[in-house]
Amino acid sequence: MDLLPSAPVFLIFTLPIAIWVAWSDMARMKIPNLAVMAMVAVYAVIGLIVLPFPEYFWRWSHLAVVLVAGFVLNVAGAVGAGDAKFAAAMAPFVPLADLLVVLTLFAAMLLAAFATHRIARAVPLVRNRVPHWESWTRSDFPMGLALAGTLTVYLALTAWRALA
Repeated sequence: MDLLPSAPVFLIFTLPIAIWVAWSDMARMKIPNLAVMAMVAVYAVIGLIVLPFPEYFWRWSHLAVVLVAGFVLNVAGAVGAGDAKFAAAMAPFVPLADLLVVLTLFAAMLLAAFATHRIARAVPLVRNRVPHWESWTRSDFPMGLALAGTLTVYLALTAWRALA
């Protein structure tokens, strides 16, 4: 059991980073390494406060496993390096028991983010608000939008459940 409800606390600290990642990936098709390091730093500090020690230390293995999987997917050309690193940085925020929930949520967020991004770039009123965004003209998709959305929605739903 968490010492404090971890999801609401994690959400407070990860939300600005998630917004930064989504915005940066849409604007430049890059997730800054500093954002990845900030996410890891949030877990390193806040996780130590809100999680029991065994759980806190065990979740570091989530980062390692996702980083290796992301590296393999990157080498295969399936995901970008920034996407792989950010997914790994997100991993410690999710307990192993919620893996299937998060993967299902990611699938839904990926479809929603892709559809929303493609519709938005086809609407001149939207596209002209940020005409410099690189993602408007690229054929690949800014996965940081879906990844950031997945973590944010997961933590928000979990926080709501914890505080209800």
